Amino acid sequence: MNIAKTENNQEQKEELFMSASIYDFKLTEMGGTPIDLADYRGKVLLIVNTASKCGLAPQLRGLQKLHDEYAKQGLVVLGMPSNQFHQELKDGDGTEEYCQVHFGVTFPLTKMVVLNGKDAHPLWQFLKAQTGSGAIKWNYTKFLVGRDGTVLRRFAPVTTPEKIEPDVVQALG
Repeated sequence: MNIAKTENNQEQKEELFMSASIYDFKLTEMGGTPIDLADYRGKVLLIVNTASKCGLAPQLRGLQKLHDEYAKQGLVVLGMPSNQFHQELKDGDGTEEYCQVHFGVTFPLTKMVVLNGKDAHPLWQFLKAQTGSGAIKWNYTKFLVGRDGTVLRRFAPVTTPEKIEPDVVQALG
């Protein structure tokens, strides 16, 4: 009986995430400033789970380059640090400064999030549901969201920002 309830709750949760909009989510920047994704309506979003001590962290430079090059055209790069794979600074303390100093990051970084499991951040549950994809397998998984809020594509961690650039340009129209 409990199993049926759990399965039913999971189905209800999946239905909710299929009917929700990217603009329904609210986040918090590392410094405590609220982020309402509704404020990004009409923009192209590139949402990335980051980890400053990951071997893929040099991608932050490429993400910053995309941010610098296309922000005026409507691109918003949003980094969401996670320690799900044990490669982030303890409790996120100093992550923002570390990314700024070592990689020149100026795009928004949120407070630390969980990507998978029962405690996964609702935005990450939504992104996975929208793309019909499974668990986040590693740091630097990226989701590209169109100007209309449609989740366009999920990119693997090893897909560099340079390889994503044509998709970003197409989404910017």
